[in-house]
Amino acid sequence: CNLPSRQKDTGVAMFKSEKRVTVLVSMVLGLGFCIHGLQADTPPSPWGGDDERGAANRITPEKVLQAGGLIEEGRIYELGRVYEAGMPLFPGRHYSLTIPGSPTGGPVGKNNVVYHDEMISGQLGQVGTQFDGLGHVGTRHDGDDIFYNGFKRSEFGTSSGLNKLGVENVGAIVSRGVLIDVAAYKGTERMPVGTAITASDLEGALKKQNVEQSEGDVVLMHTGHGNLWMVDNDDYNSGGPGLGMEAALWLAEKKIVLVGADTWSLEVLPSEDPELAFPVHQELIARQGIYIFENLDLSELAGKGVYEFAFMFAPAKFKGATGSPVNPIAIR
Repeated sequence: CNLPSRQKDTGVAMFKSEKRVTVLVSMVLGLGFCIHGLQADTPPSPWGGDDERGAANRITPEKVLQAGGLIEEGRIYELGRVYEAGMPLFPGRHYSLTIPGSPTGGPVGKNNVVYHDEMISGQLGQVGTQFDGLGHVGTRHDGDDIFYNGFKRSEFGTSSGLNKLGVENVGAIVSRGVLIDVAAYKGTERMPVGTAITASDLEGALKKQNVEQSEGDVVLMHTGHGNLWMVDNDDYNSGGPGLGMEAALWLAEKKIVLVGADTWSLEVLPSEDPELAFPVHQELIARQGIYIFENLDLSELAGKGVYEFAFMFAPAKFKGATGSPVNPIAIR
């Protein structure tokens, strides 16, 4: 288990000075850090053993009223991308829309009405601008797959939908939204692929924006990576700047509801630890019950310096689904 260099250096110095008790404490803290990074269990929900909503429980009437109080101009910002052929997709996923016949039906009646339908194929909850529900990510542990609140896939997962943690349980999310413009804080239009966002980055950007984080917020991070969307899809899909584990834990301590970004991964890719696959997703979704947005369009919010706003979104109620297509809105 590799400790951060600060902990290694501190431990060596303390050992040399023979401060045995302090050395022991340092070793225990370092071990705790490593165990947490490899932890496969999920803690019980603070909202009870039957809870399937996770951090959405933090949406209170007070948070809704707080969000409403931020509306001063009546300006609406749409944060979702257009769903279209050729958009960037995670490997193995697809999206297609077909109009069956044109027109699909008619003419009918003396007024000769005609109409169109559409037929959509694809992983609707996991393509384009997407909302990751609590049934999306878990951890294989002792032969079973463990998800949020300790639910075992063997007890709720079916091919026709999840019997627990389906996206229909989430409900509407109306809360104070906060944009953290990490790209602007770093002095760049687009952060390079593989750049890990740290807790210090988040704190520094919020301080620069003169904004404070509060419980129940929706946090959106602008990295500039979204500038590549439908411009250079290969580069867009090659990885991304995003949350490192330290920053993810910092956000979790703030008791937010949801975190999103203008990237497809939210978290930094390649990962900080090349042996781990999507550890931030595991931490936020499976352990913390915090939802994730990906592939957001945050360019207009960032360009106009809109850092606080009323955030509104409700997932489509696909029973047993892992996520939902989205077009969330910010109102200022």
